[in-house]
Amino acid sequence: MAHADNELVKAIRSIPDYPKPGIIFRDITTLLGNPRAFRRAIDELVQPYAGMKIDKIAGMEARGFILGGAVAHQLSAGFVPIRKKGKLPHETVRIAYSLEYGVDEMEMHVDAVKPGEKVILVDDLIATGGTAVGATKLLRQIGAEVVSACFVIDLPDLGGRAKLEELGVDVRTLVEFSGH
Repeated sequence: MAHADNELVKAIRSIPDYPKPGIIFRDITTLLGNPRAFRRAIDELVQPYAGMKIDKIAGMEARGFILGGAVAHQLSAGFVPIRKKGKLPHETVRIAYSLEYGVDEMEMHVDAVKPGEKVILVDDLIATGGTAVGATKLLRQIGAEVVSACFVIDLPDLGGRAKLEELGVDVRTLVEFSGH
């Protein structure tokens, strides 16, 4: 369960009515720019897996690259970028996923993860869960064992965490905000 960590909550900028009226955008660029908060967030994401054999960290474009790279370093794991369609140069596997309005596609290199490798999925925020569910299915499609999905922020009212848990994925979040 996420805990209300004051230091991390204070380091996240909330921007009302972005990208549209009624939405409060949770901006982690302020957390990333604060050395103490950034280090604390990474330490807390890594802590449950210290000493475990994790093969790869999969990060979702783009903030998941920043967080995932730091987590991979701390766990001595490889890093796998999961990107929007058309951004990777080598042969890829691709999956469609739901967005708030419509569908998009994400992909990863076909040889980025070997069957049976233990993978942790990392991103900044879990909202409706469309991206994280798509990434989980993509990783499983090539035989990865998705050990956990980690996020700095949970927006529990949007139900994404529950969707991942229904797929049997352990979900770890550091802070939560009510609403959208």
